[in-house]
Amino acid sequence: MKYIDEFNDPDLARVLLDEIRAVTTRPWALMEVCGGQTHSIIRHGIDQLLPEEIELIHGPGCPVCVTPLDVIDKALEIAARPGVIFCSFGDMLRVPGTDRDLFRVKGEGGDVRVVYSPLDALELARRNPDREVVFFAIGFETTAPANAMAVHQARRLGLTNFSLLVSHVRVPPAIEAIMTAPACRVQGFLAAGHVCSVMGTAEYPELAERFGVPIVATGFEPLDILEGIRRAVRQLELGEHRVENAYPRAVREEGNPAAVRMIEEVFEVTDRNWRGIGPIPRSGWRLTEAFRDYDAEHRFDVTGIRTEEPAECRSGEVLQGLIKPTECPAFGTTCTPRTPLGATMVSSEGACAAYYLYRRMNAPAVQAGGAVPEEMNPVV
Repeated sequence: MKYIDEFNDPDLARVLLDEIRAVTTRPWALMEVCGGQTHSIIRHGIDQLLPEEIELIHGPGCPVCVTPLDVIDKALEIAARPGVIFCSFGDMLRVPGTDRDLFRVKGEGGDVRVVYSPLDALELARRNPDREVVFFAIGFETTAPANAMAVHQARRLGLTNFSLLVSHVRVPPAIEAIMTAPACRVQGFLAAGHVCSVMGTAEYPELAERFGVPIVATGFEPLDILEGIRRAVRQLELGEHRVENAYPRAVREEGNPAAVRMIEEVFEVTDRNWRGIGPIPRSGWRLTEAFRDYDAEHRFDVTGIRTEEPAECRSGEVLQGLIKPTECPAFGTTCTPRTPLGATMVSSEGACAAYYLYRRMNAPAVQAGGAVPEEMNPVV
């Protein structure tokens, strides 16, 4: 497929791996803050092809996984109410709350619907003026413009039965939280290309300078990731800490100005709690006062929520990069995609789901420097 196959070329992968090996002289730990990159790394065995000195740490790059438990429970409460059509992307339906998920609410009679865009939910509100339509607006900076546009359009159309349950999170404050954590081992970052395509890279130079870490914006195909690793390792070996753009076909320094303006019109920065991690200052967005009437939390006044995580689930440590999924005793036993204890197992971008899907069921020694597969898209 044009523009995809070019970035799965095994011959070019060998060249990049040779360059990474040639420049690597000491151990380095890099973190990807993107669930899509995590899945690509595990699917293609990129971590097993790198020199043994390089460790890839999976960070909190899955927006479904970091959506706080109290917000999940609020979603479940709202979705179960009569007269509500609750809309969500499909990957949220299996995410466990304290004692159930959206699939169970649907099975118990709640009108829960999977949509592919917040504008689909907006159309449902237009067609059902006697029903309250709520869209579950989660995600990093990538999904924020469309969610902001939906609210903007709702006000323009005069729809009063549409609202968002907002749980947006921002990547730069998460990087700051990771770097200030006592157990931090991260020495460089692969930044999510899709986030940078929206917001640009302006927030990263200050972080790179303050913490002395290279930050390389990169994409999701094997060659994208290898090029991002190559650039990050080269900087580390030279004692540099700059922001680099290894994804120029999608990322500009200024990002997407129109999308940023839409976000800034509808949302304002707020503190946000991250599931498995805790509160991170100024790490989220909420609707501004001008759009507060479209805030589902405000509209439905959901209170009295008491949350409880399964004691045996260590997904918080997985999200922080403190352990690999296979180091959790529940992984693949009591916790599977059919019986998930945490969001990292059920989300399509979760690290636990990646390890389970691509059969990383144990924690074997990494076969560093292994042969590059002839086909970079192995059939599992």
